Amino acid sequence: MSHARQFVLADGWADDEASRLRLATVVSELVTNAILHARTSFVVSVTNHGESIRIEVTDESEDMPEKRSYGELSVTGRGLHVVDAFADHWGFSPNPAGKTVWAELDRDRVAS
Repeated sequence: MSHARQFVLADGWADDEASRLRLATVVSELVTNAILHARTSFVVSVTNHGESIRIEVTDESEDMPEKRSYGELSVTGRGLHVVDAFADHWGFSPNPAGKTVWAELDRDRVAS
């Protein structure tokens, strides 16, 4: 997970600490979900989409993500809620080898 954060933060996608925190949090949650739920290899990518920065995590699981309810004492189940809170848009799409879960952070909220 730390490699994914370093990968996203190393390329200067964000200059200020708040933006770096948003990017690091979103990629951490997406990667954690791939590790815990997909249990397959995965690929992290970051791209400039003009008005936004898009983070994608592609794994080999056909199980689509869903926001789950969680109990007060649950240790898991909050990941997509966190992504929803930190990202401006997020979603997922199936592909022939599994799925891609993505999140976008608007550039006007991420200094670069």
